[in-house]
Amino acid sequence: RPLVLGQRETPKGAEWMPASESVALDMLGFKLVRDVAPGEVVYIDVLGRLHSQVCSATTRHAPCIFEYVYFAPPDSLIDNISVHRARMRMGDRLAEKILRERPDHDIDVVIPIPDTSRTSAMQVAQHLNVKYREGFVKNRYVGRTFIMPGQEQRSKSVRSKLNAIDLEFRNKNVLLVDDSIVRGTTSAQIIDLAREAGARKVYFASAAPPVKYPNVYGIDMPAKSELVASDRTDEEVCRTIGADWLVYQNLEDLIQACVHDHSSIREFDTSCFSGHYVTGDVTPEYLARLQSERSDLAKASRRDADRAGLKVISRN
Repeated sequence: RPLVLGQRETPKGAEWMPASESVALDMLGFKLVRDVAPGEVVYIDVLGRLHSQVCSATTRHAPCIFEYVYFAPPDSLIDNISVHRARMRMGDRLAEKILRERPDHDIDVVIPIPDTSRTSAMQVAQHLNVKYREGFVKNRYVGRTFIMPGQEQRSKSVRSKLNAIDLEFRNKNVLLVDDSIVRGTTSAQIIDLAREAGARKVYFASAAPPVKYPNVYGIDMPAKSELVASDRTDEEVCRTIGADWLVYQNLEDLIQACVHDHSSIREFDTSCFSGHYVTGDVTPEYLARLQSERSDLAKASRRDADRAGLKVISRN
């Protein structure tokens, strides 16, 4: 996971600030100094003095690539890599794949699924030489749906989160661009919204490869059985979400989109796409335990147990 150090000068001397995203430094007037290294411990004492030490004999710097795809805000720098520019390159490479696979496409308009996919979608539209339009209005008071507890809550949230602008869809062949497809339920509902708004055909493009494996390094990503691509081919995912056709980014293209000459990073953790866990200690037994803890069924069972416990307490 990312961690950066910032500094600002005050009349009383220098102040330090650690943060998970560089934009937090910008908002408070701190200047980005550097990223915290793998295995490094940073300590700021009561006098504001910075102490640091690498506490691991061997380190391997492989940041999570999903930060660039989805989690990080576009104005962040992670390991000297601009999230915004990485997403632009994702769009470039995604458009190249679409042109290879669909050279005679009949796309009338490219519409992003707000907000994370906007940068990639603009690049896709530019390379395909078709119009880019904002077709969805987002309710900013609804959070990220794929980590919400329970399918029922996620389903309700999608409808309250997005509203389609009919004018941008009516009688058009629409290419929807999203940053990724996780459970697939959100994608399916958004495709339904596009069709209800009058789209003639709805195509779907993901700026990331198929998400097939759970993340075990700090993201509460769904259990493997709940990932729509975990046991399906691309064609089966396409039918499941209801698209007329579907295209995923290639993993190597995603990696190359994130690599940058001004950064020393040449390796990323891509486990949610590849199933290769960089720490080398993720066993099938561990993943099975995660499945039992993270699945919707397990979470629902814990919520029911908590409610039952509260009822007992209230009666007593």
